[in-house]
Amino acid sequence: MRPSGRQLDEMREVSIETNVTKHAEGSCLIKMGDTHVLCTATLEDRVPPFIKGSGLGWVTAEYGMLPRSTSSRMRREAAAGKQGGRTVEIQRLIGRSLRAGVDRVALGERQITVDCDVIQADGGTRCASITGGWVALRLAVNKLLKAGDIVSDPLLDPVAAISCGIYAGQPVLDLDYPEDSEAGVDGNFIMLGKKTLIEVQMSAEGSVFSRDQMNQLMDLAEKGVTELAAAQLAATA
Repeated sequence: MRPSGRQLDEMREVSIETNVTKHAEGSCLIKMGDTHVLCTATLEDRVPPFIKGSGLGWVTAEYGMLPRSTSSRMRREAAAGKQGGRTVEIQRLIGRSLRAGVDRVALGERQITVDCDVIQADGGTRCASITGGWVALRLAVNKLLKAGDIVSDPLLDPVAAISCGIYAGQPVLDLDYPEDSEAGVDGNFIMLGKKTLIEVQMSAEGSVFSRDQMNQLMDLAEKGVTELAAAQLAATA
């Protein structure tokens, strides 16, 4: 039995509220169970120097956790004077995951920055950030299309992410913190809505895993991403 009482292949309740901030070109508040992330997308008529003049667009991301998003207060990274290694790794993951679903030629020479701020953490914050980040990106791109600034849609397919792992010897979908902290195997799966893979992060946290178990987790991840992509499209319709 999972701590939450969910079935092995059952996700937490997912909700996506759009246009939650006044100034950002795209924004949403995504809730996956008790993990809540605010995602915003900002349009800028510039690109990083290394692609300037190439005609290609760029999508990048930043990630952070509010001090009291966890059970005890975290020190703000700004107060420490630098970002932690985990933060840098996650925001790079978000950026490259979202870029995988973008036709950068169609986007044109402009940058979209997706900011993901964790309000409350209960496992799976990077997956929620990628899934909500795509929604914010979709809304920002819609404004470019409506204004006629671009002529074709640069977003190829929804990008979504879900965690799967082996908890108490069983493969489970969408780990919350109690499961994540005790899972023998933990994995994050990032895919396009059509279930092609962007990135897989899997590690043995306490026990090794077999090829068959990996395939079981892949099957669960495909189920989860299919449900998340449907929620993304419904939120941005």
